Amino acid sequence: MTTPQVPHGIDPSKAHPARRYNYWLGGKDNYAADRASAQVVADAFPTVALAARENRAFMRRAVTYLAGEAGVDQFLDIGTGLPSAGNVHEIAQAITPAARVVYVDNDPIVLVHARALLTSSAQGATSYIDADLREPRKILEHPDLARTLDLSRPVALMLVAVMHFMTDDDDPYGLFRTLVDALPSGSHVVVTQATGDYLTPEQYAENVAANERSGVPFRLRSREEFARFFTGLELLPPGITSVVEWRPEQEPQDRPSVADVSMLCAVARVP
Repeated sequence: MTTPQVPHGIDPSKAHPARRYNYWLGGKDNYAADRASAQVVADAFPTVALAARENRAFMRRAVTYLAGEAGVDQFLDIGTGLPSAGNVHEIAQAITPAARVVYVDNDPIVLVHARALLTSSAQGATSYIDADLREPRKILEHPDLARTLDLSRPVALMLVAVMHFMTDDDDPYGLFRTLVDALPSGSHVVVTQATGDYLTPEQYAENVAANERSGVPFRLRSREEFARFFTGLELLPPGITSVVEWRPEQEPQDRPSVADVSMLCAVARVP
């Protein structure tokens, strides 16, 4: 396994969600601490890499719908993660070349790769903000956001595989509401969230313990807890469901089981 050069400001001894996710997706931009943390989680939830891939596939379908049928041409992707095949701007600009995308993450390695690789079409635009979801005002008031997106027009807020890193102490519902309240009518919100609903009580306890040992704060949420995020929003069909079952392209017999993926999702419209 090739270890990337350590950028300034990185502590390679501490696991980071973006680099751990990169490892599960088969990437090489991660450190020994990220791989060790990933293995702790995988020991308790062996299909976690499958869950990461299915989460990514859902994101592609959601962006395809938004840029196509819904006519959205602005995206705010928070918790971007390391660039890999099929990033938000690539999907959106293949449909709407003038689409504009702002990426947000708090890992300096993501920053380096994003600036090098997340290159917009000539008609559209992309920018990257180094910020944390726990500071939503910093994101909303960042000059690069204002230069790239017009918040008087509909925006798709992407919170894909990031809310489960917000523990109860982070006030996840308050963070979510601050961001959504800044969006105009006609905007959309895309969220995925790891859940324990498909686990037995013993599996649930084992997963919670493993997440605590992994060194990365993590909060599984039930369907009811997940639904709280969408209070006052208009859920698009099929509503709250597994990422496997949101407008799937495969026949049921060809899809992974919802239990093996254990990831809830929803796409909602801001009225």
